[in-house]
Amino acid sequence: MSRYEPRDPDWQARCLASFERQPIARAFGIALARVEPGFCEMRMPFHPELTQQHGYFHAGVVATLADNAGGYAAYTLMPAGSEVLAVEFKINLMAPAKGEAMIARGRVQKSGRTLTVCTIEVSVVENGVEREVALMQQTCMAVSAA
Repeated sequence: MSRYEPRDPDWQARCLASFERQPIARAFGIALARVEPGFCEMRMPFHPELTQQHGYFHAGVVATLADNAGGYAAYTLMPAGSEVLAVEFKINLMAPAKGEAMIARGRVQKSGRTLTVCTIEVSVVENGVEREVALMQQTCMAVSAA
């Protein structure tokens, strides 16, 4: 159960509609696995086109998945009529991201009127075993949709 109360009663429909409009998610094969107030889990299957020269998920792809999971975790708590934009993040790549799939779990740490701070954990699944490969700290901003 979430420790946050959404400001928009239609938060879930707004988040799902926004995600459906995102071309990069389709291009990378990102799926929205779970979303609840203050939390978002996204998954992405391995594709050779998303790797660097050693066959690992490219750092930019890891960051993209993490950015999305954190952004949508933040967006769940934003008011109706708003959109979400990342304004800052820092990522620690702790291990090579190699596996059949990658998972990012974004959690809101502090939800303010305009800024929301999230922590995102990124894992890979290799041979059925999940292991953590990256951590991201992110700040998102609520902007008017008008």
